Amino acid sequence: MQPRIAEKLLRKYCRQFRAVAVVGPRQSGKTTLVRKVFPRKPYVSLEDPDERMLASSDPRTFLARYKNGAIIDEAQRVPELFNYMQGILDKVQKDGFFIITGSNNFLLQQSISQSLAGRIGYIDLLPLSFSEITQFKRKDNSIEELVFNGCYPELYDKNRMPTLWYPAYIRTYIERDVKQIRNIENTIVFNRFLQLCAGRSGQQLNISALSNEAGVDIKTVQAWLSILQSSYIIHLLPPYYKNFNKRVVKTPKLYFIDTGLACSLLGIREKKELLNSHFRGALFENYVIMEMLKKKYNTGSSAGFYYWKENNGLEIDLLIDTGREIIAHEIKVATTFNESLLKSLHQWKKVSGSAKSVLLYNGQIEIIGKSQPQVINWINYSLKF
Repeated sequence: MQPRIAEKLLRKYCRQFRAVAVVGPRQSGKTTLVRKVFPRKPYVSLEDPDERMLASSDPRTFLARYKNGAIIDEAQRVPELFNYMQGILDKVQKDGFFIITGSNNFLLQQSISQSLAGRIGYIDLLPLSFSEITQFKRKDNSIEELVFNGCYPELYDKNRMPTLWYPAYIRTYIERDVKQIRNIENTIVFNRFLQLCAGRSGQQLNISALSNEAGVDIKTVQAWLSILQSSYIIHLLPPYYKNFNKRVVKTPKLYFIDTGLACSLLGIREKKELLNSHFRGALFENYVIMEMLKKKYNTGSSAGFYYWKENNGLEIDLLIDTGREIIAHEIKVATTFNESLLKSLHQWKKVSGSAKSVLLYNGQIEIIGKSQPQVINWINYSLKF
């Protein structure tokens, strides 16, 4: 497996916290990362039924085997274990003692907040970023190839076929992760709900419309969206609330953590289908925003990510609030630059008074420097961001 950018952050956190939790979607490379960074630490997976039974029935004996700490994989499977870990961490006062991984953030955070608050650091590990994908030296890094394949490590490390891998991933996700959080009996309806969400990538969340189309009540939709968020299937991008004396939209936008998964749910079976698909622009926007989010998580940045939309139609795809400034990003799948692509950014400057803005697109003409807005190929920007 190729090196991950988050390795540096993981080593840093293990010098600052007695325990570190590495969380992210199933198959994002969490176990590979922690075992590479800490090859001498004992490793145990609570997916193993024998280990899970021992940890659940006799937590003291289970933890006593690891005098110098351990990597505990899928730790959310035995939430009662965290109460006993608290006592150990208070005694040893040693940083990086326990490394915990989990693919179910809801259950993991619930357990940690009750027992390990103040003793643990969090790292979100999403699938591969573009710069990590380039390490595999693939011939085709076109946006259609990247969006269609998605970014899960196994697809690149073992050269899996997306058309076979993603349906198996979805089935495993529903049968294992979803049922851990909520016992959903009608998995066919839930799978249909997933497909409906995929069709709304890059759109404002409309719970009522989802409820009507899925044939389930609003409370169920809200619960299912929470499941998809906590298990890293979707990301809800919040709106920027400062109104600048304008009426602004205050509902989040829905994105998929991985566009390959979204393509599979949408029934896109070949990358060339994307060229004429009406989902192409939304999936490109989805991919680029997730690329920015990966940079944030991999470096431990505290920057806030938002979008902006006024009721009169002005919309900015991504606002990044660094604490010092707000950088507006407009994302276009176009390969040919023309001034009309900058219309929203010019309007944003008039409304907000904030000058710094960037057009990210799929073309090669770039305008970088003091000129605002800047015009940058999204790949070059993602590698420098």
